[in-house]
Amino acid sequence: MNCREFADFLMSYLDNELDAEACRVFESHLDGCRPCVGYMEDYKKTVELGRCVCKDGEGPVPEDAPRELVAAILEARKTLR
Repeated sequence: MNCREFADFLMSYLDNELDAEACRVFESHLDGCRPCVGYMEDYKKTVELGRCVCKDGEGPVPEDAPRELVAAILEARKTLR
């Protein structure tokens, strides 16, 4: 598995949708690729922040949320209304 394939399967992995063999290959890539480990951690944080913002659109934004991410989420919410 290369890094692009890793990115393609990331959401399925996090949702526990990969079969045992695909999961093994995915985790094997993680064991040898620190950039993908970092990417996955950032991805999980982004999903968590997105869920937080969507759950309470008027609530406070976490202080550690990147400004660019907050702006992108708010802009995307405008198109959904």
